[in-house]
Amino acid sequence: MAIGDVEPVPDSTDIYYVDSGMYEVEKYGSVYLIDAEKPALVDTGIAADREAVFGMLDEVGVDDLAYILPTHVHLDHAGGAGYLAERYPDATVMTHELGAPHLVDPSRLVEGTKAAVEDQWRFYDEPLPIDEERVEGLTDGDEIDLGDRTLTVHHAPGHAPHQVMFHDDGDDVLFVGDALGIWEPRSRTLRQTSPPSQFHLQKALDDVRTIEDIDPETVCFGHFGPRPYDADLAEAYKRVLVEWVEAIRQKRAELGDDEAVIDHFVEHTQMDEVWGARKARDEERLNTRGVLGYLDYVGDDE
Repeated sequence: MAIGDVEPVPDSTDIYYVDSGMYEVEKYGSVYLIDAEKPALVDTGIAADREAVFGMLDEVGVDDLAYILPTHVHLDHAGGAGYLAERYPDATVMTHELGAPHLVDPSRLVEGTKAAVEDQWRFYDEPLPIDEERVEGLTDGDEIDLGDRTLTVHHAPGHAPHQVMFHDDGDDVLFVGDALGIWEPRSRTLRQTSPPSQFHLQKALDDVRTIEDIDPETVCFGHFGPRPYDADLAEAYKRVLVEWVEAIRQKRAELGDDEAVIDHFVEHTQMDEVWGARKARDEERLNTRGVLGYLDYVGDDE
């Protein structure tokens, strides 16, 4: 699957995804289309990649969206929402109630994203604000009627307080956003995602337990793509999270300098042959900084 390619989600009914080409890296960013009676888009990718998303909608033959559903308002998942709302003026944009105001006025979101992603900002376009009357906030347990199926909303605040997951009861598909980490399909490995400034380990582990309770047939990752779910996947991500945070905790105790800790993990990335050196190093820096911030918040000895 190459950037811009569209494929059906296996063992699903009328669910598709596109490789959005995020950060100009193949198999990193995915956006999903549920071609239901009331069509819905789950996540949007960054604004700069909107043409790939438009292309999926055109290829599948969707003329009008009913819903635009970012799993959370980080701009790699919601940055294109304003452009999609502009293209589909009848669509309602729905995300967690904590994130909804940032789609109406994205200025603070842009400021925070620039601080978090640093040099990666060059891959972004500025998001468009969305009229307030078109944006609805979601809470845990809400249901979204797509006509021939229902999406149930599950709050998943470990990666970000404004993250939700959507469970499609028709095909038993769970759109997990970043709650189950990053699935790297070429190496078939799970990678942590722990960005600044609101990553929280214990809440992230609770999110994985929520996924275990739902026990879906298929999980759809924001990074990257669908795969069958099994209990081993959830256990693996819990282990990834705990080991990642502990590695950073120990390295901070050893080096006593946060920039040295970040440099250590950047220099020892194992993903350069998969994502390329630039993206691999950017990813390690982002995720290390997020854990350091979490340790500052809870205390290094928690």
